[in-house]
Amino acid sequence: MTPQSGTKSPLDRKPQIPLTELQQKIDAGVKIAIAKAIEKHRRLGESISIWQDGKVITLTADQIPPLKLDNDS
Repeated sequence: MTPQSGTKSPLDRKPQIPLTELQQKIDAGVKIAIAKAIEKHRRLGESISIWQDGKVITLTADQIPPLKLDNDS
């Protein structure tokens, strides 16, 4: 899964340190959960707010790109 342009957290700027296998699984699970939540908002016609270019912006459901997940549920 690739983050959308401009949606990276300010925490992403920290130097990357090696993650344990458990941390990698947790990280992957969190990313999938976030992707599913965003997709749910898009399908229900709800807006989301994101951090982009140093400020908070709100995207309407029409502006949220559809996400393709391997296991949609």
